[in-house]
Formats: sequence, structure tokens, C-alpha cells
Amino acid sequence: MMTRKRIVLLIGLLLWCGCSSLRLAGQMQSGRQALLAGNMEGALPYFQEVANKNPNYIYESVLFRESIWTYLGRSQYALGMLEPARVSFERALSVYRDDNLARIYLGLTLARSGDRQAALKEIQSGMRGLHDWLEYMERSRPFTAYWDPLREIRSELEKNLQMIGGKDIVWDQLIASGEWIGKRMEEEIDNVRRDERRQFERRDGDRRGSGTSLGIGVGF
Repeated sequence: MMTRKRIVLLIGLLLWCGCSSLRLAGQMQSGRQALLAGNMEGALPYFQEVANKNPNYIYESVLFRESIWTYLGRSQYALGMLEPARVSFERALSVYRDDNLARIYLGLTLARSGDRQAALKEIQSGMRGLHDWLEYMERSRPFTAYWDPLREIRSELEKNLQMIGGKDIVWDQLIASGEWIGKRMEEEIDNVRRDERRQFERRDGDRRGSGTSLGIGVGF
């Protein structure tokens, strides 16, 4: 049997872990808000601290997953810190190999660094993977297909993949488009979460209304 002292220590450890997780989640959200606002200098220290405390941290929202190293790398990339960004994106893919944004941004980083042959491979792979994921989400969740409902992101991905397939690459256009896709996907995370919350609240309201009606009917 556990002694009272061990029980107290275990409870303390659990509380500490819970508080630590909450702190990381708070730092992550602060970093994301700064990133969405275009304040990369403000976002960088938040992401760096999360990465230092939990190198395997993966942000997940409505089935979309993105490594903390992807967020850190995106901040570094935007600030012109290309070599640290490349290392961060490679680290992201070692933690979560299906991180399509990490792969797209790794390609953008390589392109801006001058290695366009390697860049094209990564950009193409990342964009194809992201496009396939969005298509899968629409097929597998037909009644809650909130991801990219107007196909704006997928249309941009298709346009880029067609350009890459044709080998007539307009690099400035491709890089700008890749950056737009990254920002748009980040906005979409919050849009989808908002839509799912609204649907849940609507269903919950319908259930309550149905329950009230049933009660009145039985009563009379």
C-alpha cells in the first residue's frame, strides 16, 4: 500500500504536470496569436520556450497537427533566419513526418537559400500532402466539412502543383503562394474550431429543446 507521504508526492506531481501543460498551452496560443497578427518577433520567444520545454510538442486542433518546430521555423523564416529555420523544419519532420506545412516551409527556406532543386521536391511533396489531407477531410466528414469549404486553399495548391508539373517555375510567385497557404491554413484552424463549436452549441440547444418538449408532452 502507498504511504501517505507517497500519495501526497504523487498528487503534487500530477498537479505540477497539469500546471506545466497549461502553461505550455498558454504560451503556444500566445505565440499563434502573434504569428497570425504578423508579429513574428513576438511569436518567436513563445515558440522557442515551448520547444525547449517539450521538443515533441504537437499542436492539434480539429484533427490538424503541426509540430512546435514548424511554428518556431515559420517565425525564424519570416525574420530571415534561414539556416535556423531549415534546422527547425527538419526537426519538425523528424518528430512528425506528416507535417505538410513543415515540408512546404522547408522547401521555401531552401528556395530562398538558393537550393531550388531540393526546394522543389519538398514544396511539391508538402503541397500534395496538404491537398490530399483536405480532400480526405471533406470525403470522410461530409456533414462537418468545414475545412476549406470554398476550396480556396485547394485551388491555390492545385495551381502550384500544375506549375511545378509543367517545369515552368515562377519562383517569386511560388514562394509568395506557399507563404499565403501557410498563413491561410493557420487562419483556417481557428475558423474550423469556431464552426465546430457553433454546431455543437446548436445541437446541444436542439437536444435541450427536444427534451423539454418531450417532458411537456408526457406531462399532459
